[in-house]
Amino acid sequence: MNAKLSRRDFFKLTGAALGGLAFSPYLPPVTEFEDSLLVRVASTAISVHSMPNDESRIVRQVYRDQILPVYEEVNSGFPGYNPVWYRVWGGFVHRARMPKVEVRYNAPVLSIRENGQLAEVTVPFTQAMLVRKAGWEPLYRLYYGTVHWVVGVEPGPDGLPWYILMDELLDITYNVPTSHMRLIPDEEIAPLSPEVPWEEKRVEVNLGTQLMTCYEYDQSVFQTNIASGRLDSTIPANGIPTRTPAGKFNVSVKMPSKHMGDGNLAADIEAYELAGVPWTVFFTPQGHAFHGTYWHDNYGVPMSSGCINMRNHEAKWFFRWCLPSAGADEINPGTLDKKGYGTPIVIKN
Repeated sequence: MNAKLSRRDFFKLTGAALGGLAFSPYLPPVTEFEDSLLVRVASTAISVHSMPNDESRIVRQVYRDQILPVYEEVNSGFPGYNPVWYRVWGGFVHRARMPKVEVRYNAPVLSIRENGQLAEVTVPFTQAMLVRKAGWEPLYRLYYGTVHWVVGVEPGPDGLPWYILMDELLDITYNVPTSHMRLIPDEEIAPLSPEVPWEEKRVEVNLGTQLMTCYEYDQSVFQTNIASGRLDSTIPANGIPTRTPAGKFNVSVKMPSKHMGDGNLAADIEAYELAGVPWTVFFTPQGHAFHGTYWHDNYGVPMSSGCINMRNHEAKWFFRWCLPSAGADEINPGTLDKKGYGTPIVIKN
């Protein structure tokens, strides 16, 4: 626990935090009493259509990080790879850029492990704050399902307890309300089927069908549709094509939390800052990886800049299953990673 917060002060703050959970200025305008399905707008703007298809009349626009209650899920049959639309106020929105979110508040935890521990965001988004000489300043938003490394707890700008998070990319710490994050128990990321020999696990990805299959002893134990790299013909400024490379690879580095982005210390919600990308499994020196995805729900079609996007809970399963093992006690607390020559991967066009 951070030395700035005494035990007496902590319990005083804990009581205040639990009493004011639904009234935080660092949450979107929904409350813990909202019991409908919620989705977040994960694009600059999305059209609400009069009917569940792109050809119907556009009723209105919704904008990034708006939280919409969903009244009904509708399978319209189009597009074929992702035919689900959500009925919202005034019309329908397609699922592709509308990830599901929840509002789940958490009681503050008094004791943070000396080297830190993992936690996930359990609200649609929360505003990270950075302490500077002039006081507290907004950093960027952290989104539902992202995973972060907690290294302490101290009073935040509202006087309530906030977790201190370490950012491995920027080598800084910043703060988030404790009520917005759930500490992840060690057993929740314990390795899966550790008794299976290294040579008896393998992964196959078919870029044509957008299917990923995991095998043990040549028997399929897991299969899902993924979103691989876009098939763009132009090469980005960084020189790395967006198409996911085909070939034979091995897992090389695993990180339960990875900050992907430009490292821009800005509160601009349109900036390229993907903090806390969960359950990242790297397989090339250029940085291609399997990882959880909180910015879309559009699997079965190429979407990424080269990585293999997975649903968060499926990426977590894969992180636990593939080798090298990366249990809570095996993750390097300084670099937030586990390196090793791991599970074979075959990617086919």
